[in-house]
Amino acid sequence: MSVKSHTESSVEIDIKKPKKYVVIMHNDNYSTWEFVIEVLKKVFHKTENEAVEITSNIHNNGVGICGVYPNEIAVMKLQQVHSLAKANGYPLKCTIEEER
Repeated sequence: MSVKSHTESSVEIDIKKPKKYVVIMHNDNYSTWEFVIEVLKKVFHKTENEAVEITSNIHNNGVGICGVYPNEIAVMKLQQVHSLAKANGYPLKCTIEEER
């Protein structure tokens, strides 16, 4: 009976961090301040103060950053925002873009 020797081979694996995506909420003339704050608290788990600050940025600058997430989570949050907006009769717009 013969025994074969096992030779280990070295494989170098290049592990990259997953890309992150910024979720951005856009200003409109219809969605109320209160609704935007509630969405930020419910979907993005923001505190009252954080939600007010982001809502202020949206109002003053036209957009506000809601958070930075892996793609699947960013897409899910985008869908949640649009679903809540539609259910409440608001045209609230939210987009995602790759983090720079």
